[in-house]
Amino acid sequence: MNKAYGNLTIIIPTLNEQGNIGRVIRVLGKMYPGVRIIVADDGSVDNTKKEVIAASKRFNVQFFDRMHMQVHGLTASVIDAALRVRTDYIIVMDGDMQHPPELVGSMYRKLLEYDIVIGVRVEVKDWGLHRVILSKGMAIISYVVFKARGKPVTRDMMSGFFGIRSGIIKALARRRRKDFVMHGYKVLLDILRMADREVSICEVEYSTFHRRIYGRSKLKLRRMAEVLESTFRG
Repeated sequence: MNKAYGNLTIIIPTLNEQGNIGRVIRVLGKMYPGVRIIVADDGSVDNTKKEVIAASKRFNVQFFDRMHMQVHGLTASVIDAALRVRTDYIIVMDGDMQHPPELVGSMYRKLLEYDIVIGVRVEVKDWGLHRVILSKGMAIISYVVFKARGKPVTRDMMSGFFGIRSGIIKALARRRRKDFVMHGYKVLLDILRMADREVSICEVEYSTFHRRIYGRSKLKLRRMAEVLESTFRG
């Protein structure tokens, strides 16, 4: 049996993604033989769990139920899931089809050479002006601050689509857990802020940030405070 991606785990943080998660798992499972998937669910009250359990009958997917965890947030979901990973490589992506599954293969191949591989959006479609301004503004602030501090940077500081060697994220999760903004949603920002300056980074471009098929975006103005906290925390 083809297990070409047997050393890769895809972490998908979810919250009420019943309309999307089943399709995401099926697409990934078919495209990447042997890949492992962890759905880190932060307390969905819809049928997200049911969809994942159904998909697990065919694909190597684990439902990680965080409903009763003390701390909730996308970052907490990813960090806790990373500690469960048994492969050498991890890719983090959304469960709403806004990150292109077809990019996972090239990101994985780059991970064999680099420590962190970041999916960089070079064209954004179907976003309102408010969301574009908010995202770009926060990205610029984070980039300038990190650059001034000599921290690793990327053209897409707000990216939620990235790959990382599991040893790096596990070490940070165990030694510097308190330094993550666990209730936040920009885990890559926290990783870059804490990573060694010598960490090797590769960017993989994609031209379309796919429109959400089902459900509503969880991006709110109040998230600005969490981004700033991730940016300026010591």
